[in-house]
Amino acid sequence: MDSKKFRCIKPEIRVLGIDDGQFIPRTKGIVDVVGVVYRGGLWFEGVTHTQITIDGLDATEKMAEMIKTSPYYPELRVVVLDGITFAGFNIVDISALCRIVDLPVISVVRDKPDFEDIEVALKNLPDFEYRWRAMQNAGQLFEVKTRDGENPIFVHLSGILFEDAQKILKKTSTRSNIPEALRVAHIIASGLTKKIEKI
Repeated sequence: MDSKKFRCIKPEIRVLGIDDGQFIPRTKGIVDVVGVVYRGGLWFEGVTHTQITIDGLDATEKMAEMIKTSPYYPELRVVVLDGITFAGFNIVDISALCRIVDLPVISVVRDKPDFEDIEVALKNLPDFEYRWRAMQNAGQLFEVKTRDGENPIFVHLSGILFEDAQKILKKTSTRSNIPEALRVAHIIASGLTKKIEKI
């Protein structure tokens, strides 16, 4: 999907923020993934949900299905992810996700990733080449300062121009330096029961 320029970015733009629940390291099983829909950074609209495998390969597929089957899908304008690694190293290929759901995707992290460390960690898992290719498909890492006096965040983009992503992030980050939809998704996902077992 080519990067499309937004003609107008309204204050009430509908954003889907996606985050996963917490889990104990060195476990196997599934993790809850929550999507929260906000109009801009002020109006909560709804929640959607799926589950993915810890250190699995199903994050992109499961999230795409969650988005496309959501009743909010026709009104969504952008998807915002909490990074590209979920449930350990179940990596979202944001280029593929963007193409499947036909929506721009913004991946947000608070701290700048150390890609050398990530590559080393991925080599300990099966399907290294697939996972590393998904990481590389995220493309360039950008720095954005969403609020005065706050630390910058770091983003990967697919299907959206940087200038538009920056405007959306600033409009929707009303209570912290990340979009409100993402902040609330994290709160909800963290409160869900974890279905895991020790290896």
